[in-house]
Amino acid sequence: MPRGFGRNYGKRSLLSYRFGGLYGLLDILFLVGMLYFLVKLLLVALPYALGLLLIFLIRGFLRPRPGRIF
Repeated sequence: MPRGFGRNYGKRSLLSYRFGGLYGLLDILFLVGMLYFLVKLLLVALPYALGLLLIFLIRGFLRPRPGRIF
């Protein structure tokens, strides 16, 4: 066995070790809360971002460009 490998290496999967017990439940709750917050933030910011993109597109079409046909 190579050096550095512990005695019980590979007996449990990383997922079962990471999300096992009370701290695993807290980890999952924090992850779900962060994802919920990010989705809510995206839904709030999306109309502003689309409006800004629309304003930039309109400004680009209305601006005179010397040397260009369109």
